[in-house]
Amino acid sequence: MPLNVIVLGPPGAGKGTQAERLAATFGVPKISTGDILREAVHAGTDIGRQAAEIMSAGQLVGDELMIEIVRERLSRADVARGFVLDGFPRTVTQAVALDEMLDGRGEVTVLHITVPEDEIVRRLTTRRICEACGATADPGVAPVAPCARCGGALVQRRDDGEVVIRQRLQVFDRETRPLVAHYRQRPRFFTVDGHTAPSEVAGRIRALIESGASAAVATRSGGA
Repeated sequence: MPLNVIVLGPPGAGKGTQAERLAATFGVPKISTGDILREAVHAGTDIGRQAAEIMSAGQLVGDELMIEIVRERLSRADVARGFVLDGFPRTVTQAVALDEMLDGRGEVTVLHITVPEDEIVRRLTTRRICEACGATADPGVAPVAPCARCGGALVQRRDDGEVVIRQRLQVFDRETRPLVAHYRQRPRFFTVDGHTAPSEVAGRIRALIESGASAAVATRSGGA
């Protein structure tokens, strides 16, 4: 059976890191909406050109276009054994469209990673990214250290100040609460505590996938 996983969580919860680890462990592609947007724009496809026009105007790509971009990505041969989705869906409209895309393609596991707000603020205010390639530095890396991927300089994102972060978290909570509710009652929806070391979170998630969701490694959604 294919491994189809959706990873949900607020900024700073570590969902990108966990999605990468999970995809590498089980040999399926990690599909990030940011990555496929950039890929579509770079390739100059019709959808990519539409997305580029929207983003160059400083606007967010809407549901309809994002759905089509993800639909195209999920039609490729490399997802036959499954995938790990990071950053999609973000709205109930996108979730309903994804349900239709995945009809008949096997069971879907939804992992909702949660972290206390103060910890997210701490993580994001100390986060550094490479100004050359955009990679996020590992936690604890000195700001003066070069990027481990390309050697570029590490910098703080402009929107990683505390006031902006807390505003972003409020928006995220308001917009994604209906999305969590959309998935909550499904048999393979799980809330995973992300307030530990990344390796520990990865171990819980791997055990969850391999064991068929033991209550010892993740808390079945009863409160997010």
